[in-house]
Amino acid sequence: MVCVALLSNPKSTGNRQTLPRVRSYCASNPDIFHYEVEHVDQIGRALQTIARVDPAVIVINGGDGTVQAALTELYQGEHFHGRVPPIAVLPNGKTNLIALDLGIHGDPIKALARIVEIAKAGVGDHVVARELIALSDGQVGSRPVLGMFLGGAGLADYILYCRNQIYPLGLSNGLSHFLTALAVLASVMFGLRARFLPPSTRPVRISLIREGQLVGRFSVLIVTTLERLLLGSRPGESQRGNMKLMAVDQTGPALLRLFWASLFRRMGKGKMQGIHLEQGDTIRIEGDRSSVILDGELFQAAEGRPIVLRSTEPVPFLRLAA
Repeated sequence: MVCVALLSNPKSTGNRQTLPRVRSYCASNPDIFHYEVEHVDQIGRALQTIARVDPAVIVINGGDGTVQAALTELYQGEHFHGRVPPIAVLPNGKTNLIALDLGIHGDPIKALARIVEIAKAGVGDHVVARELIALSDGQVGSRPVLGMFLGGAGLADYILYCRNQIYPLGLSNGLSHFLTALAVLASVMFGLRARFLPPSTRPVRISLIREGQLVGRFSVLIVTTLERLLLGSRPGESQRGNMKLMAVDQTGPALLRLFWASLFRRMGKGKMQGIHLEQGDTIRIEGDRSSVILDGELFQAAEGRPIVLRSTEPVPFLRLAA
């Protein structure tokens, strides 16, 4: 049995520099079965082939879109007949949130070597369960898209602003994110409006089944099944459901409270005006052209066409730290 099956997308941004090293490492390591795809449409066939070699671990090496497509196909494709091996994600792309949640960071070759080491010794102590977010339009028979991190409302607008206005400048990721944060603060804190600043957010209605509604304009909307939300916050353990939600009102004071609470690790310690922490197993997002981004891919709600999020059954993932 092959220890590790590696699924790579050569066209992802991170792989433009690292893939030659990955190829060289795999060529010299018989414990790795390396399969490359050039488009997400090829992932289904890739996983059919990977299932035949029966790996102990599946590693995804690509950007956010590759990870999302692979998770969707792994969960719904039945290639492994209900026995999906633990999944690992190499640090790649712009955010790496899933990789960070699993303790996988730094140099991708070193991470891959550690994954091979764990696979050869036995993965039992390193397997963790994570639910996925299933995004659909709520209609019977519609095929959902699966992921683990969703940004919506103002956050989706800011991500798109960074992607379309700042990344093309060719700056580093860190500097790009810093400039985006400054632009967001200028537009939210001081009410500045200009073509080179992020747009004003649209009203949105968020419904948590059995838990009520949130209605308004939000500068931050996050839904995730990762162990922690961004900024280290955790909703209360007594709440229902597996999807964690954080919504921050689009006001200067609410953003300041978010900043100070995250800086001093007070998120989730108590209620804060303008910051909503919830948890649920079904969430509806409604609004006129309200955008959400699930693991890097854009989706949009419209009047009469809400976005519906449901948590899936647990899926095995590989965490580097036992």
